[in-house]
This record gives sequence, C-alpha cells and structure tokens, in this order.
Amino acid sequence: MTQAIQPQQRGIQLSETALHQVKSLRDRQGQDLCLRVGVRQGGCSGMSYMMDFEDSSKITPQDEVFDYDGFKIVCDRKSLLYLYGLMLDYSDAMIGGGFQFTNPNANQTCGCGKSFGV
Repeated sequence: MTQAIQPQQRGIQLSETALHQVKSLRDRQGQDLCLRVGVRQGGCSGMSYMMDFEDSSKITPQDEVFDYDGFKIVCDRKSLLYLYGLMLDYSDAMIGGGFQFTNPNANQTCGCGKSFGV
C-alpha cells in the first residue's frame, strides 16, 4: 500500500497513486468533477463500495467534503459511518490491479475487494 498524501485524520484517505489516477480519469472527462464515494446494500459480503464522478454542484449540506490539493472527495454522512478511516489506493498491477479499499470498519471483505460486511 502506498502512503497517504496527508497522514492527518481524515474521514477518507487517499494515496498519492490513487489521487494521480482519479485526477487522470477526471481530466479525460473534460470537466471539473469531484469524486463521490459511498456504500450501498449488496455485493458478496452485504455492502458494496460505490465510486463515481459527479458535478460539484450536486454537493449537499449532508455531504462531507475532503479536499486533496484542489481535488474533492465527497461522501454522504450515512455512508461515512461505514467508511470513516477508509484508505483508497490504486495499483496498476496486471493481476489484482485497480482501486483498492482498505476499510478499518469492515469485519469481513469478499475476495474481489469491492464489498464488505460490518
């Protein structure tokens, strides 16, 4: 796992490689978008992670916003109950690469790493 950009306490932590990857993906969209991270019911272990770009105008007062050098990560407060302390990392390995979630609140994680149980 790569080091978090700023090791200070944040609800959602982001590695340098993950930040580089999400900025690159956002730049391909051609818009100034933020990254929304959350959870939903489903997946192998009961809850699954969700992550998508959205326009900053959709940020609501019920959202928590984490700023990484001008790049915003947004999470609704209900999801943050399950994600607080999450480390989002990225690997470009041919096998097992992609975004990786390390969630200190999960007491079980499925093999694919995209869902968890609490």
